[in-house]
Amino acid sequence: MPAASRPGERLLDLVAVMDRLRSPGGCPWDARQTHASLVEFLIEEAYETVEAIEESDRAGLREELGDLLLQVIFHARIAAEDSDDPWTIDDVADGIVEKLIARHPHVFGEATAETAEQVEANWHAQKAREKGRASVTDGIPAALPALVHAGKVISRSAALGEALPALPSDAAARSAMADVDDEEAFGDLLMALVAAGRDRGYDAETATRLASRRRMAVIRETEAGA
Repeated sequence: MPAASRPGERLLDLVAVMDRLRSPGGCPWDARQTHASLVEFLIEEAYETVEAIEESDRAGLREELGDLLLQVIFHARIAAEDSDDPWTIDDVADGIVEKLIARHPHVFGEATAETAEQVEANWHAQKAREKGRASVTDGIPAALPALVHAGKVISRSAALGEALPALPSDAAARSAMADVDDEEAFGDLLMALVAAGRDRGYDAETATRLASRRRMAVIRETEAGA
């Protein structure tokens, strides 16, 4: 097939290919897949995409993004076949377009946000209003890996600023970070902490997850007080 002459043109070809695979006379394997059966592939492709980024593998990243895009198209096609509540890839695209416009009022509206931090704070505030959430921590998937979950909790609560109490071990963490001057050294420090915890019988994943829950409770108390 010829290369696309306009950005996004080949996406239509991908939709057509998926239509062929799921239609009568297409692929038996593709035809029997469901949202649930594709979950393992969605997770796998997401992690392979992350790995390509971490390894600075540009060719690999292009391929993995294609595999990830396939999952989106696949799920949308399955949804379009639902007899009770069908929706299509266009509905998916329409939803994210509207969301991006609504959450970037500093670009598409009259709001002001001069720094990335202000943009992120406005994003979470707008998201909370849209979904009727009582806390900035609402909606963080509990099934996320512990460190990713902790990062989400910290980033979402940044807008609370000085109203939020410091973490219990904040002073110790800052001391340990004194000699850390790059991400590699930070990773080594995290590994050392995992090893030290393991020597004492602590599981890093469990400990981090429990710490995130405690922090979420503090954040919600702070929000309630405010």
